[in-house]
Amino acid sequence: MYMDISTIRLHRKTKSYLDRYREYRNESYDEVVMKLVNIADTCKKEPELSREAVERIEKARQRIKEGDFLTEGEARKRLGL
Repeated sequence: MYMDISTIRLHRKTKSYLDRYREYRNESYDEVVMKLVNIADTCKKEPELSREAVERIEKARQRIKEGDFLTEGEARKRLGL
């Protein structure tokens, strides 16, 4: 798949804000920006649903940071797959 690529300049502070939203080390800034854009779009369309979704995302991110999650292998084992 061909993808147009553009370079943008960011202040260091802006980059550090984006880094806070990365869910894993190799997540690209394009993925982070698209995630934030999707959240913003959802907030405009369905504000109450958006608030709940953002809260759930934050709770999930915190659990991941604390190591409270199942690996794919563990999930497959629990589901008998």
